[in-house]
Amino acid sequence: QVQLVESGGGLVQAGDSLTLSCAASGRTSSTAHMAWFRQAPGKERDFVAAITWGSSSTNYADSVEGRFIISRDNAQNTMYLQMNSLKPEDTAVYYCAADGTAWGSPRSDDYDSWGQGTQVTVSS
Repeated sequence: QVQLVESGGGLVQAGDSLTLSCAASGRTSSTAHMAWFRQAPGKERDFVAAITWGSSSTNYADSVEGRFIISRDNAQNTMYLQMNSLKPEDTAVYYCAADGTAWGSPRSDDYDSWGQGTQVTVSS
């Protein structure tokens, strides 16, 4: 199983930008299909974005399309989520996921490895 560590979360104002990072180690051969999920207080864990190993294919949730950009640097074993035009409803704990069994899947049970999460809070 690959180990994943998220970083970059914090408190920002609405309209600001923030970039999250997910560093992978261990069995990095399991990182062909990776994704970002988020979970707001009292809600289920929701899909945010997914990316393939070669970055040729990406998939975004409707709520973030046009605002967020998912990318990865395989030489650094790191995946990123650039978040622009942040809204208060983007407030959540953001999780990195790997060991995907289906490319671009929005289902959390299609991923076997998870990071610990990083908190993103957006205020006015």
